[in-house]
Amino acid sequence: MTNRQIVIAELPTDALGPDHFTMTEAATPEPGAGEVQLRVILMSIDAANRSWMKGATYRAAVQKGDAMPTYAICEVMQSNSPKLSPGDIVAAEATWSEVITMPAHKVMKMPKVETLSHLMSVYGIAGKTAYHGLMSIGQPVAGETVLVSAAAGSVGGYVGQIAKALGCRVVGIAGGAEKCAWVTDHLGFDACLDYRAPGFFKALRSACPDGVDVYFDNVGGTVLEMALNVMNERGRVICCGAISQYDTENPTGPRNLPGVVVVKRLKMEGFIVMDFAHNDAKCLRAMQHWVGTGQIKVTEDIVDGLENAPQALIGLLAGDNKGKRMVRVSSDPS
Repeated sequence: MTNRQIVIAELPTDALGPDHFTMTEAATPEPGAGEVQLRVILMSIDAANRSWMKGATYRAAVQKGDAMPTYAICEVMQSNSPKLSPGDIVAAEATWSEVITMPAHKVMKMPKVETLSHLMSVYGIAGKTAYHGLMSIGQPVAGETVLVSAAAGSVGGYVGQIAKALGCRVVGIAGGAEKCAWVTDHLGFDACLDYRAPGFFKALRSACPDGVDVYFDNVGGTVLEMALNVMNERGRVICCGAISQYDTENPTGPRNLPGVVVVKRLKMEGFIVMDFAHNDAKCLRAMQHWVGTGQIKVTEDIVDGLENAPQALIGLLAGDNKGKRMVRVSSDPS
C-alpha cells in the first residue's frame, strides 16, 4: 500500500505557485515503539504555511524536499501506546500526507462532537485563536469598538462574532464589496469596509466615529498602519498574523511605529494560539455556548482531495475563502 504526500519542490522567492509543490508516493509508514499510525482526515490551510517557507518562525523553517507541515485531524489506525486505541480521533502536527506515524505523546485525543470538521474550525485552531487573542490580549468591554481585519477569514469571523456576543460594536475589514456584505449580513458585524476601495481610510474613520478600542490584526502592512491612526488612547492591538506580507519579497510595514504607540499609549502584543492552551477548556465551553445560542455561526470552506492542497493555500493567500479553509484528505469514520 502506498502513501501519497506533497513535498516542497522549490522554495518560493516571490508569489507561491503550483510548481513549488510536487506529489510523491512511498510505502505506508508503520508505527514503531510508542508510536501511532494516523489516517489524515482534515488538514488545516493557514497563511502561516506560507510564512514557514520564508525562514524560522515559532517553528523551524520548511526546506526544499520537506513534506509540507500542517495541523490535522486524524484517526488512529494502529497504536503501540496504551494511551490511544484504533478509532480514536486525534489532533496532530502532521504533514500533507494520507498516512503518518508519530510518537503517541505528541498527539491530542479530541472530544466527541456532532460534526468532525468543527474540531478544525470553531472548536479548533481557528476558534481558539480568535478567542484567546481577543479575550486574553484585547480584553474587550461591552460598548467598546472592536476592529477586525480579514473579517471574512477563518479567525476574523469568529473574533467579530465573539465581540458582538460580549456587547461590543464591531467593524470588519475585508476584500471586496461581496465579502463585506456577507460579513455584515451573515456574521452580524455592525459594518465592514473594503480595503481595496478608494477612500478606505476616510470610510474607516466614518465607521468608527468614537475611535477603536481593540484592533485584531490579521494582515499587517498598510491596513495596520491605518488602523493605528484610528485607535483610542490605551487601545489594545492584537497581532495575530500578517497575511499581506507573506507572499512577497518586498514587505511593507506601518510607518507610524513607534510614534503612534507612544503617543496613544497603545498595548500591541503578538501571540501564538498555543500560548493560551491552559485556557482551552474555558474556550471550548464558551464557544459551545455561543454556537448553541446562535450567537456564533460556523462557516467552513472545505476543499476535497490531498492533490488540491497547493491550490487551496494559493487561493487562501489571494483571499478567495470565507471562513475556515481546510482540505479533506479522507472520509470521516463511519
